[in-house]
Amino acid sequence: SGATFVQAATVKPSKPSARPLREIIVSYADETSRLQLYRINEDGSARRRITDGTRDCAMPAWSPDGMKIVYMQGSSNGTELWLSASDGKNPQRLVSSGMNQIPSWLPDSKHIVWMVLAPGKQPGGKSQLYTMNTETRQSRPLFSDPEQMKFSNLMPAVSPDGARVAFVSNRSGRYRIWVSNLDGSAARLVSPVSAELDESLQLPIEQKVPSWSPDGRQIAHWEGVEMNHMSPLTGRFNPKRDALIEGTWNVWIVDGDGKNKRKAGHGDDPNWSPDGFVTRSFPDQTKGGPNVMIQTKNGWEELPIVPAKTPRYGRFTWKP
Repeated sequence: SGATFVQAATVKPSKPSARPLREIIVSYADETSRLQLYRINEDGSARRRITDGTRDCAMPAWSPDGMKIVYMQGSSNGTELWLSASDGKNPQRLVSSGMNQIPSWLPDSKHIVWMVLAPGKQPGGKSQLYTMNTETRQSRPLFSDPEQMKFSNLMPAVSPDGARVAFVSNRSGRYRIWVSNLDGSAARLVSPVSAELDESLQLPIEQKVPSWSPDGRQIAHWEGVEMNHMSPLTGRFNPKRDALIEGTWNVWIVDGDGKNKRKAGHGDDPNWSPDGFVTRSFPDQTKGGPNVMIQTKNGWEELPIVPAKTPRYGRFTWKP
């Protein structure tokens, strides 16, 4: 359906009933302000920490068979990829060098795809996607076509059937959501924008963070003006402009064929529950940290997985 639910002025935490509580692994800051992974029920109960990293642990991805997770951990020379059981036991380093981020599983629960950021000041400049067999540790670039390698390819999300990958690329000029076969062939833009520039700010509209619905029919993604235009990164203090930039940040949903694009709501980092409801997160001053919202049959409700007054948040993953 193309319906867009409007967020109510007061939001009650979701209290699911008539079905078992689903489990989530979420990354947020501990008392030392270091990101750790926590396994938790969707109503916030049964919370337990499953990592004890000396550096940030973030961007968890639960394997389709429910047995393993892969996640990012900071290191002295970048960000590593780690594999563990879904309770955090038996952690093993998969990739040690470089800036490795946003791992995504293939349906076989054996292979992963992730992005390697190119070094330098320009985020995403000439970054590429890689794939690995987590059992043999053999890895290679995901795309083999030399034409594909001329551009930056970022933020992979493998389709539930494993046949396609959604990703971010600047091959059309701006960063946009693309979908291709797993080898990179038949790549196409999937989410058309109404304008290249934000009308009031006259700054480019970008797209990031694609996420497939469980049935593989829809893609949710972030769209807006990038935060590198904000005061902390420009060095020019302009809170009014910063607020306008943050106001452009929305999660959109589009069908896999590029049709029926609609706005889900304000926020970033979309995700889908196993039964096909989309989530979005945004900074919430009343909560003193990130707020994660889930679309339900009755509108938007809070997903209470990040405690109040949590300064940092590093995404979450549902148990399949």
